[in-house]
Amino acid sequence: MQITNNYYPWPYKWGQKTSIMGIINLTPDSFSDGGEFCSFEKVLNQVDYFISNGVDVIDLGAQSTRPGAIEIGAKNELKRLLPYLKKIRSKYPNIIISIDTFNSEVANEALSNGADWINDVTGGRRDAEILDVVAAFNCPFVVTHSRGNSENMNKLMLYDDLFVDIANSLSSLTNKAINKNVAKDKIIWDPGIGFSKNTNQNIEILRNIDFFKKFEFPILIGASRKRFIGEILKEPNPKERDIGTLAISCLCSQLNIHLVRVHNVKINYQILKVADQIYRKKT
Repeated sequence: MQITNNYYPWPYKWGQKTSIMGIINLTPDSFSDGGEFCSFEKVLNQVDYFISNGVDVIDLGAQSTRPGAIEIGAKNELKRLLPYLKKIRSKYPNIIISIDTFNSEVANEALSNGADWINDVTGGRRDAEILDVVAAFNCPFVVTHSRGNSENMNKLMLYDDLFVDIANSLSSLTNKAINKNVAKDKIIWDPGIGFSKNTNQNIEILRNIDFFKKFEFPILIGASRKRFIGEILKEPNPKERDIGTLAISCLCSQLNIHLVRVHNVKINYQILKVADQIYRKKT
């Protein structure tokens, strides 16, 4: 039986603005904010702050995907995730909630308890059953380009042709999803900034985003506070990389990118409010 998702379609036409996905990591080991959101009060305050400052989607993650992260398994991931998801959904019945997971069991339980989207950094590569879950709930599905896993991704940065290889991988993952009855119009592409890519490769992707736009899927860019920004700025502290993140958000506005996934929602909302006025055509 197909389950209808109440929080889709998107509340406005794709392309009217660069939308904001706000990150909340329910993890002790995420690279930027690991361990910060470890109580209901802190998490709900962050959600309230995000909503007050223009967020469009809340992205909850209970499994770190940073390089070197240890996989905790679906049961432990659910133990971290579900109590917070239920609290957020209860207090904020209309906010769109995305779940950052590559485990089908987690995806199923999360969607059954009020989540709306699945954001899989492997695009179904790690656990193919997640495609069946997404299809059953008829929900949006972020297909991300990555290679390997958290432990070995940094050893998998050699490409024959960076753009062609990424596009071929995303196309293959997308076809597998569609063959599993995931609706084509619910698929969002993420070229995977920072996943099995070095600084120069990340910059080349950002310079050439138009290459991916021609495939006609909405695009999400998740560059917030990542290591390549730190390398450019010579800034080891992820929380001091927001200015570099803002530069990328402005680029995304200029290039009509659909979504940016960020840690600091307020300043990204502010800069995109101005950038969208400059770069977006009136509809």
